[in-house]
Amino acid sequence: MTYRFATVDVFTEQRFGGNPLAVFPDASGMTDHDMQALAAEFNLSETTFVLPPSDPANTARVRIFNRTHEMPFAGHPNVGTAFVLARLGLAGGDALRFEELAGLVTVLLEHGDDGSVVGATIDAPQPLALGVELPPASIATCAGLATSDIVTTLHQPVHATVGNTYVIAEVTSEALSHAAPDLPAFRRVLAETPQLKGRYSLYLYARDGAGLRARMFAPLAGTYEDPATGSAATPLAALLLSLTGGEEGRYTIRQGVEMGRPSLLHASARRTADGIRASVSGRCVPVLSGEAMVDQAR
Repeated sequence: MTYRFATVDVFTEQRFGGNPLAVFPDASGMTDHDMQALAAEFNLSETTFVLPPSDPANTARVRIFNRTHEMPFAGHPNVGTAFVLARLGLAGGDALRFEELAGLVTVLLEHGDDGSVVGATIDAPQPLALGVELPPASIATCAGLATSDIVTTLHQPVHATVGNTYVIAEVTSEALSHAAPDLPAFRRVLAETPQLKGRYSLYLYARDGAGLRARMFAPLAGTYEDPATGSAATPLAALLLSLTGGEEGRYTIRQGVEMGRPSLLHASARRTADGIRASVSGRCVPVLSGEAMVDQAR
């Protein structure tokens, strides 16, 4: 069988900027093996597969795969999938609800001046949860930095999630520019830290005037560096709000600059009855469309 797909660049208004995503708007009939194999073939940070929802009140069930495994939640795949479905006339309105492993993800489409869909805002499916703190020296080794490059004024490097887990660490602006992942160090820290539960992605950020700059490394999952990471921007926003007395926080985050794929993410966080919730928004640009063959006789 053949399945249609489209690719989009997410968190950018420029083609070949942002984070590329492949979307299969109708993956009915595909097996887990098919989805994982196609995600590995595309060799992108993530690929999404859209299926009918288990609850008809929701828009779709969305499965997200990176190169090696299924993701419970991710940022740019949700923004990009909503954008693709809207362009195909499959969104069913401006407010979408995606069923995912981490829970229900709500999406609100964004329109340009001419009325066309240009992007989306997504709400992360879970409130902020913090886990183990890691020694600054371990983070520095993983990122090819000196321990003095790790900034601990507000917080220690910490395992955080609003649906997808990251170790979040602040670094100096100069250090962020020349950070590079050390694969053996990643493996060593993962082996020494059972609280990471077998997955270790490192999200570094630095102050940049009124905004933030960030880089994300996940070499153990096949992503040496990610150009835009919405599911890391959201726990960062929630973490920063948790360290203040405010009710709401808004953060502009630039990522992907060092990769030549500049990205712009608008993250926000708010205090709610069940904890600190976060959202992220960005724009999308269509790039490619085509068909992929799946051997269902296998």
